[in-house]
Amino acid sequence: MMHLSPVLARIALRYAAGALVAYGLLAPETGRQIAVDPDLALILGALIGMLAEAAYARVRARGGRT
Repeated sequence: MMHLSPVLARIALRYAAGALVAYGLLAPETGRQIAVDPDLALILGALIGMLAEAAYARVRARGGRT
């Protein structure tokens, strides 16, 4: 089964880069680089996974249903 974290990371990077370019906070060339950078996607994918696991652990520690 494929892990969705890298896929979600690439999508999130594209949206974030697009928003920053649209608001004029980022040059279009830089936005394109961010949107397709595999290293950033890997880092963001790892962060998404860690946040999901941390949320799961927190809910379990408080006795919540998972």
